[in-house]
Amino acid sequence: MDHVTTVIQYFLNLGASVVLPIIIFLLSLFFRMKIGKAIRAALTIGIGFIGINLVIGLLTESLGPAAEAMVRNTGLDLPIIDAGWPVAAAISFGTAKIVPWIFILGIAINLVMIALKWTTTLNVDMWNFWHFIFSAAFVYMVTQNFWLGLAAGIITLIVVLKLADIVAPIIQDYYKIPGVTTAHTDTVSWAPVGWTINKILDHVPGFKNNKMTPEHIQEKYGSWAEPMVMGTILGLIIGALAYYPQFNGSWGTAIKSILMVSISMGAVMLLLPRMVGLLMEGLIPLSDSAQEWIKARYPDRELNIGLDAAILVGYPANMSVAIILVPITLLLGILMSYLHLNQMLPFTDLADTPFFAVWATTWCRGNIARGTVIGSFFVACMLTIGTFMAPATTELARQANFTIPNGASQISAIDSGAHLIAYFIAFFFVFGQAKTYGTAFIVFSIFLLAFAAVCYVAFFVYIAKGNTPGITDREMYMSDEELAAEKEAAEAGW
Repeated sequence: MDHVTTVIQYFLNLGASVVLPIIIFLLSLFFRMKIGKAIRAALTIGIGFIGINLVIGLLTESLGPAAEAMVRNTGLDLPIIDAGWPVAAAISFGTAKIVPWIFILGIAINLVMIALKWTTTLNVDMWNFWHFIFSAAFVYMVTQNFWLGLAAGIITLIVVLKLADIVAPIIQDYYKIPGVTTAHTDTVSWAPVGWTINKILDHVPGFKNNKMTPEHIQEKYGSWAEPMVMGTILGLIIGALAYYPQFNGSWGTAIKSILMVSISMGAVMLLLPRMVGLLMEGLIPLSDSAQEWIKARYPDRELNIGLDAAILVGYPANMSVAIILVPITLLLGILMSYLHLNQMLPFTDLADTPFFAVWATTWCRGNIARGTVIGSFFVACMLTIGTFMAPATTELARQANFTIPNGASQISAIDSGAHLIAYFIAFFFVFGQAKTYGTAFIVFSIFLLAFAAVCYVAFFVYIAKGNTPGITDREMYMSDEELAAEKEAAEAGW
């Protein structure tokens, strides 16, 4: 099994931009696409992912130091350091006994579920299989039982595949990406929670008829509301919050730092949707071929390609909410620490807010006001869950030889707190380690668990009544501009 682990690790180290085109090329040939078109589709998708990663890298390089500066400005000192998603990945891959089995069984179970019509998602996002291992790692560490750990990972996989099936219609309708869904655990696991809160906001004054989408704002304010300009303005605000102390010294340095963040945010808002568009150039031919192949042999079947949530983060509403969430996350970290509901210092994962924004904005079809409220609730939960998992995370990180930052008594990550299914599964296994945070923290942790469970129940009850989330009531959340565009397209026969 050590040899299998070595092969898997080599495969993963090649990176998505290398291996994904190979997988896409083989899938294209399987679905009877001509070899020339298959090569073009595979290369276009690979280059699209490179472009997305480059732009996200620009976001991280500019937003990361700004977030660090904002943290310094607060003077906040909490015992748990947000070491970012790499600590969660290190923990997962450090659980060497389980890693190969999750990969082997994960692929096999996905194919069996497709064959038995239990899922419509073919998950090719193998680099994020560590998400499934993450749940397994906590259970295995506490119980030292291989089978319980493996069961935790497999349960996570199956739940995520089913959620990917459910969210596929809204992804394809709202984002206009045919034949695609996301099986990205730390985003899609929040879909039922985001859907429920969005429904609650329907009954809150000021939200029911609010249509604050990027399209509506641009219609009202013109070029001032273009995504590029909005990104630049939001970046200017983030930069000012981060670097204002520099005005006590060199004004030139302060202005340069602020403007660099501002221009970078504007560039991200402009470039990321274009990179997603490039990715779609490759995905659409594959999706069309897959659907034709399926319909020719199984007329009553459909198949969606499961990809990383990175394909969704670049849309204007998601990026706008993501940038707004950066100072909100820091503010929540401070306020919740005084209320004894958080002990983690937001830091590294502040640059990952675009991923946390996806299911805050999708159900409300890009409504920035609703998305900000829902996203704020998400990150508040993630801070508490990240704190809850910190003792076990720190122990697992040491076992995985992850470098603990100097001065940190414990480490965790906002991204660790985003693994909601892992929290469901591991809660009672690691509960004893989290009791040291006090009564208020434990009560709030239990409330979050119960509230999330209620959200999942409400979500699936809605589906059981014959509804399709995000589609049945789509007109309720569509902006006037989107409704007008759809009417025009229908009249033109598109």
